Amino acid sequence: MLKPNRRLILGLLLWPTLVLAAPGDAPLAWEQLSKEERQTLKPFKERWDTLPPERREHLQQGAKRWQNMTPEQRAQAKDRFARWQKMTPEQRELARQRYERYRQLPPEQQERLRRRAQWFKSLPPERRAELRAKWQNKTPQEREEFKEKWRRDDRGPAQERGMSPRPERPGRMGPR
Repeated sequence: MLKPNRRLILGLLLWPTLVLAAPGDAPLAWEQLSKEERQTLKPFKERWDTLPPERREHLQQGAKRWQNMTPEQRAQAKDRFARWQKMTPEQRELARQRYERYRQLPPEQQERLRRRAQWFKSLPPERRAELRAKWQNKTPQEREEFKEKWRRDDRGPAQERGMSPRPERPGRMGPR
């Protein structure tokens, strides 16, 4: 049994946690997870109850997202995870920084980048390889000039060859 002053100190230390935590916010114990969540989170079973509450909540949300994915989306997620696992710590940090910069962009710029990425992915593999090689052979100065051209001209160099980096707008016929 705790001495009265220890109980008081413990209560004062835990008070902010108890006040801020709503009754339904407590992370679930392993047995309280749904069958599907337990199946998805099986690798965490042995240490689930020792994980910090934020980590359990994050994993549970991820399991729910996974359950709502189509088989194609799951395959893509597995592929991305495998690529992430193969990255060096430096590459992962660079990816995190790039993602953070992306998140700071206005929504219209994010959309423009998504369209360009989709355009690039829609190219035949040989053409993508050709463009990657061309980029890698550019000097840093040439790369900056190229990026600046893309920023100025939303159409981008692909338009010059009749390939649109953005989906056609309703009412438009063919490339600009």
